[in-house]
Amino acid sequence: MTADLDAQVAARLQAAGHRFSSSRRELVEVLRQAGQPIRIVDVLDSRPHLAQSSVYRNLAVLEAAGVVRRIVTGDDYAHFELAEALTEHHHHLICAQCGTVSDVTLPAEVEHRLDAALPELAAARGFVLDHHRLDLIGRCERCTTTDR
Repeated sequence: MTADLDAQVAARLQAAGHRFSSSRRELVEVLRQAGQPIRIVDVLDSRPHLAQSSVYRNLAVLEAAGVVRRIVTGDDYAHFELAEALTEHHHHLICAQCGTVSDVTLPAEVEHRLDAALPELAAARGFVLDHHRLDLIGRCERCTTTDR
């Protein structure tokens, strides 16, 4: 884990009235290493010594502090990743069949077109846009292939 990420996470937690405990540090490291949104069961598989209740509780604290983002899918499990402010701007491909969540970064020209179009769309409804998240929902390659 980079010292910069450590410092950012510690600052966010401190601002929320929490400390950067060893369990929270380990969860942040698991999410950083995963490089994509993962489920709690994946966290527990990679770190079997962590108590499930502790993982749930610490992910809730990290989410409230703006360190972690929860991605809700159509399956029974939420996925978790480091907050975009700590990583990079990206979007998600969510498989409605198996629940897999994959990160996707749009080409710069597509992102620029979205950045231009979305504020207009929001303004037409009297809404002031701060930022956007885009989740594309469909079927992943594996599920599409097995359907044939």
